[in-house]
Amino acid sequence: MSATVRVDSWLWAVRVFKTRSAATTACRAGHVRVNSDKAKAAQALKVGDEVRIRISGFDRILIVRQLLVKRVGAPLAAVAAEDRTPAREPQAVIAVRDRGAGRPTKRERREIDRLQGRNSRDPFVE
Repeated sequence: MSATVRVDSWLWAVRVFKTRSAATTACRAGHVRVNSDKAKAAQALKVGDEVRIRISGFDRILIVRQLLVKRVGAPLAAVAAEDRTPAREPQAVIAVRDRGAGRPTKRERREIDRLQGRNSRDPFVE
């Protein structure tokens, strides 16, 4: 086995992206960093490198433990990459009403106030 492997190929092999072309596109867009430097698709990876991938607004941090060129099964892919991604904070619930639904009823107003953390009984408290 070789001592290095391409970034896009490794990301595809460890199942971060569905296709190698999607991994290449992410590298071109600047969403992939290797050891805190922007990575091109053909950049060589070594064992121990830190790979950061920005996916849907969040960074995923992976440490290279094994070099893979071909796509393997999920259990083997999990061994090849150590996931050090911090846990995400729960996202707040946003009250959304249908456009044109009219004025909210008293019950709906109370539910909106409860979701926004306001006390519906005291109208002067914001």
